Amino acid sequence: MGQGNWREGLTRKHWQILLGSFLGWVFDGYEAFALIVVIPFLLKSLLPAALLPAGPLYAGSVIGITLLGWGIGGLVGGILADYVGRRQVMLWSVFLYALFSGLTAFVHNFYQLDALRLLTGLAMGSEWATGVSLVAETWPNRARPIGAGFLQSGFGWGTLLAAAVWYVLSITQPLAAESWRLMFVLGAIPAVFVLYLRRNLDESQKWKEAILAKRWGATGGVASSQNKRPFTLFQLFREKEALRRTIITFLLSLATTTGWWAVSSLLPRYTVFLAKTAGMGQLAQWGALSGLLYTLGAVVAYLLAGFVIDGIGRRRFLFGTYLGCLVITWVSYGVVRNPYYLLWLTPINGFFTLGCAYVWMAIYPPELFATSVRATAASVIFNGARIIAWVFPVIAGSLIQSFGSLSIAALTISTIYLLGLFLPWLLPETTHQELPE
Repeated sequence: MGQGNWREGLTRKHWQILLGSFLGWVFDGYEAFALIVVIPFLLKSLLPAALLPAGPLYAGSVIGITLLGWGIGGLVGGILADYVGRRQVMLWSVFLYALFSGLTAFVHNFYQLDALRLLTGLAMGSEWATGVSLVAETWPNRARPIGAGFLQSGFGWGTLLAAAVWYVLSITQPLAAESWRLMFVLGAIPAVFVLYLRRNLDESQKWKEAILAKRWGATGGVASSQNKRPFTLFQLFREKEALRRTIITFLLSLATTTGWWAVSSLLPRYTVFLAKTAGMGQLAQWGALSGLLYTLGAVVAYLLAGFVIDGIGRRRFLFGTYLGCLVITWVSYGVVRNPYYLLWLTPINGFFTLGCAYVWMAIYPPELFATSVRATAASVIFNGARIIAWVFPVIAGSLIQSFGSLSIAALTISTIYLLGLFLPWLLPETTHQELPE
């Protein structure tokens, strides 16, 4: 398959589906990274002075509860998408997380913050699996990996947008110490996007056909003679091959999710720490610039990934990704002590730990599972990992408290990337193959 003709056969409808899924993921990326960059200022605003020394623990808890909501909501939303359709679930997901994100701007204490972050996570979790399933099931086989890579780049563009907005707010300080609230006010904008989704997104034809034909097998196969449909979540664990694929991809997703939320999310704070140690000024801008460079690296990875993964294969891509995550994390936190050098490494860090480490989930799992369970499988792999990984930001905060060292906490947790060095070889290679029906 030559990459020169990957656009052949793509229609306006294909691009509308990609755009709708892409924009939904942009808003998710904005929402996730907005929380990370404002946490130091949010804590100062909401916590009593006596509790500020325990800031890392509170920061870990608010990130963790967002992850927990994201995981539960994504799991439920993925299952619903296999029963009621991809489009309907996406509409409600975008509207509700925009609503709860906007309300976050008006919290007055930490309990209100935690409650709204849980609700935002519950709503936000459903969007990804529906978008990935829509693109996978509507785009031609030769263009599917590139389209999925573009879709996943939405998260990078969203984090980049959040980093850029926060960089401007950190300089202008329109609401002084309360400027962090504006980040969540902007997070309510996606509610308007629902109007676009309603007009321009069609339901997946492959999903409709699979349901009508009663193709219930989790990894493909002939139509079933049974009228009663098996519960999609049980299907992933009832069939031997589906179970094997689910466990392996879930563990790889867990490595990615834990690494990003409990390690890479510390990078702006670590940059600020090194800058402060070196006697630099304007510390907020150091953190904001770190976030900006990190997300730039991720966006580059997203845009290139579809071409690279088709060129070298899924398993080699995964191996190279997790090796890169491990090396760049150890260099960033274990070797570098100069904030300028760390900034130079930050785009490379983003390329691997956010870009490559997440983009494979938009490309590979849809190729491993059949249409009637595809959204459920994608949610178990992508969002289910958050139900476990949510504790790791809390653990990271506890380690920082215990050791008094952010770098030790990051290096300790980053060993989870070792899973990615051997697990990919246990999966089937699906490069250039049609989706299982």
